[in-house]
Parts: sequence; structure tokens; C-alpha cells
Amino acid sequence: MPLLKSGSLVDDPWISLADGEPLPAQGAIIVSLKRWRDERADLIARTNGLGVCLAAADPAAAVAADLPLLALIALEFPTFRDGRAYSTARLLRERFGFKGELRAVGNVLRDQLLFMHRCGFDAFEVKDAAAVDEWKQAMSEISVFYQTAADSRATAIQLRQQRRSQS
Repeated sequence: MPLLKSGSLVDDPWISLADGEPLPAQGAIIVSLKRWRDERADLIARTNGLGVCLAAADPAAAVAADLPLLALIALEFPTFRDGRAYSTARLLRERFGFKGELRAVGNVLRDQLLFMHRCGFDAFEVKDAAAVDEWKQAMSEISVFYQTAADSRATAIQLRQQRRSQS
């Protein structure tokens, strides 16, 4: 599936492994939380990149202690109506301080790209290459926000205060 990062399609160096699938000798891998728990010692011993995919029901706290070991966390969107990954993303970024790649996987829709980005996602598995233009459009559709978020954009009240101080 195409990978969108910083408004561009990029080659994905990560291999998503199913539970029970043999570990490749080389390459960065993404495993399920279950596999991470079951094979943690073997996975840590690898010298390549390591990522964990959290299902919508998996809590951010399940990997919080291991964040220094992980280069990537993929958060699953099983349906467009399931927004639990938004909360998980914010917790990983804001409460637990995760600095690695936060990837949206599953049912990633154009209408949600801006809000995913605001919650801390910086990579998106998309269905087709047309997503680049959609990404650029989505990022510019809304210019003023009322709430703070992981993307640190100024809020409406902050913008008003800046204008007043410049007058």
C-alpha cells in the first residue's frame, strides 16, 4: 500500500509481519502487540528497525515503557467510525513523549488526514497515489483551530492575542 509522509509518496522500508510469520534476516519490521509481548527478547535482539502495530482496542500504555526501543508505532483505523486511534496518538505524543514515526493504517480516509496529522500522525498508508494532492488540499482546508493539538498550530485565541500585541 502506498505510504504518504510530509505530503509525498515514499518507499516504505518497513515489513508488516503477521503473527507466526518468520522473522526476516534483514529489514525493519512491524509486529502486532501480541507478538511484541510474546517475542519481546528476540525482537529487541534484532539490529534493524522495530515497530509495533496497535489495534484500535490496544491502549497506548501497553507500549509506553518500551517506547525507547521502538522506531515506529502503527495505529489501526478499522472503520471510519472508529476514532480510538486519535486518542492513542495524542497519548503517545503528548503524555508518553513518543518521537518516532506514528503511522495511520487501515481505513485511512482523505477527510480525516488533517485531524490525524493534528493528533500526531506523520505517516499514512493510503489506497492510491492520488492521495498526494488530497493530502495537500486537506492540510490547507482549515486555517484556524479552537483547540491545541500535537501539531502545535496556533489557536484562534492565540492568533487574536498576537494581532492585538502587534497593534
